[in-house]
Amino acid sequence: MHAVILAGGKGTRLRPYTTHIPKPLVPIGDQLSILEIVLYQLKSFGFTRVTLAVGHLSHLIRAFVGNGREYGLDIDYTEEASPLGTIGPVLNVLPWLPDQFLIMNGDVLTDLNYAEFLDGHINSQAPLTVSTYHREIRSEFGVLDVDASGEKIVAFREKPAVPFQVSMGVYGMTKVTLKRYQPGQVLGFDTLMLDLLAAGEHPRSDLFGGYWLDIGRPEDYDSANEQWSEMQRVLLPGGVPQRSQRT
Repeated sequence: MHAVILAGGKGTRLRPYTTHIPKPLVPIGDQLSILEIVLYQLKSFGFTRVTLAVGHLSHLIRAFVGNGREYGLDIDYTEEASPLGTIGPVLNVLPWLPDQFLIMNGDVLTDLNYAEFLDGHINSQAPLTVSTYHREIRSEFGVLDVDASGEKIVAFREKPAVPFQVSMGVYGMTKVTLKRYQPGQVLGFDTLMLDLLAAGEHPRSDLFGGYWLDIGRPEDYDSANEQWSEMQRVLLPGGVPQRSQRT
């Protein structure tokens, strides 16, 4: 199985941590970087090849990860000369990817079984599968429902919660879905979704109920470090690999 990890962003929301360190290499619990956790997880789920899409401070990621031998993986790279969006970097290596593969952000901490997720995508025959998570936004105000006249209140809800599903930043991709786009073009996940919907090719949602943390802001990073002593057993049930037990 093959995974593409998107690790080229500047991580501006996570500054000052990412001023001199690319976001995927930010350490969690003073033991492992985010990227190391993801690589060890992919290996444990049976993935053998990983392509790292790099850009900002790419030389540090290349120096740290190398060819993947120390992680038990075959790792190669694709580099953005300028930002290409969420999916754009994948277009440059599309000819060398299998018919079905995983794409994921390089700043995601989750106990999602990546192999089962990709198998579900393959069996569904969907053009794209998005790993989704349940979220709620609670209103700070009492909400009034008003009729068409705009004067008669017909219902009242005190600080209601609005449920929805969000993308976890993990995708099962069918290669042919991306063949309509040209290498080198900017392509965001939002554009891809809208193009598929406009064409009547509906992406698939795979709702996940386990642990998920998108480390995009300083408060998210702080939460990850606070939870690490408990969550490392969930994220890496086999324990921290010997290579990464640094002093």
